[in-house]
Amino acid sequence: MQALRSREREKRLLTSHGAGPKALRKVRRTRAAAAARHNLTMSGHNNSELLVLCSSSQLFLQPLWDHLKTWETLIQSPFFPVFFSITTYLGFCLPFVVLDVLCPWVPALRRYKIHPDFSPSVWQLLPCLGLTLYQHVVFVFPMTLLHWAASPVLLPPEAPELLQLVRHIVLCLLLFDTEFFIWHVLHHKVPWLYRTFHKMHHQNSSSFALATQYMSVGELLSLGVFDMVNIMLLRCHPLTVLIFHVINIWLSVEDHSGYDFPWSTHRLVPFGWYGGVTHHDLHHSQFNCNFAPYFTHWDKILGTLRSAHAK
Repeated sequence: MQALRSREREKRLLTSHGAGPKALRKVRRTRAAAAARHNLTMSGHNNSELLVLCSSSQLFLQPLWDHLKTWETLIQSPFFPVFFSITTYLGFCLPFVVLDVLCPWVPALRRYKIHPDFSPSVWQLLPCLGLTLYQHVVFVFPMTLLHWAASPVLLPPEAPELLQLVRHIVLCLLLFDTEFFIWHVLHHKVPWLYRTFHKMHHQNSSSFALATQYMSVGELLSLGVFDMVNIMLLRCHPLTVLIFHVINIWLSVEDHSGYDFPWSTHRLVPFGWYGGVTHHDLHHSQFNCNFAPYFTHWDKILGTLRSAHAK
């Protein structure tokens, strides 16, 4: 209605100045074109702001996420978590297995071994490998299937922000470290819990990579529950979940590898915040110290931290 009144006033004004219908139509076309150019300029300005906003927060991870989404059917499959877990775990274990095989023949490698005279035999490696495959197929997969049925995997179109991804991974590691520390201390202090759930993991006093998951079903499922609860609590993006699992598996394998390299994680994290392979190896040999899997703050607070250099 307001636009109609405006056109009527415009028509009366032009008529009073002697303008005919042709001039009136020309003025209207000129004003319409100017309005269209203004709208286009504002639209382009808004789109540019939106593009800059998206680029600054998500563009770094978006290409990776777009590539992973081409495998959407596989990622959403109930088989994917078990396949991903086993292949990632064995992929991280394999280099250390090769080093263990080469170590007796390459003396230079022994300088990096915590126990230079120890190399796992094939009769130690095969039971560890067999138990890992058996437990993932018989126990982990059914649990994964139930979780998939209750909460199917949905892949959002946008990647997470980089800072959000880093924050969630750090929080997941800290939460897992706290949960496992409590679980671990209880299982060492309560004899029944130790015998029933944790003793199997300590059958190898000298650690090696494939012994990382040499544990009872109860312990394996407990670790899986900790991971799942933390991810749900923080509402992590699927890409964050994948990267967290890769990091978590690597840190676990490294802790049990028996090798202390110059680039080991505990040498990269400053101020002694991270225990690492020497820290965890001391737990396997002395049992009553260094209960946290990764960081050192809980052992420091409760007085259970012991330095590998002071052993």
